[in-house]
Amino acid sequence: MKCPYCGYEDDRVIDSRPTDDGNAIRRRRECANCQRRYTTYEKVESFPLVVIKKDGSRQPFNREKLLNGLLRAFEKRPFSYNDLEKLVDQIEMELCNTLQKEVTSRQIGETVLAKLKDMDEVAYVRFASVYRQFNDINTFMTELQKLLDAKQSRE
Repeated sequence: MKCPYCGYEDDRVIDSRPTDDGNAIRRRRECANCQRRYTTYEKVESFPLVVIKKDGSRQPFNREKLLNGLLRAFEKRPFSYNDLEKLVDQIEMELCNTLQKEVTSRQIGETVLAKLKDMDEVAYVRFASVYRQFNDINTFMTELQKLLDAKQSRE
């Protein structure tokens, strides 16, 4: 870190503490050359996640859109709104941890389905029916059979 007063590149940290909102670290530093003190803030670098849609268009990731889809899938199921918000947080974190700036809508859908398969089978089938655009009863039955086979192999 260069001293803002003399430009010297060596300093020492005198005090370090989180900011009030907890989203940054505040550091008091002292220049090794001029002994003047200054404050720096350290934050996690974040970048907006961009979703590549099936038609090739791009749009910013919208957690509300995902939450609304999950609300429909979990309608009349034994889960709270907070449970679904935590699920969206997990999915968003998982997508951000790939360190890719762009993800496909397919990646998002598959990530959601992987989480739902273990949480609630009814919500899984509901979400899959919309996401995979089941066109007929055979497609629907094929997905149900996959779910049953996976359940039997776990037991």
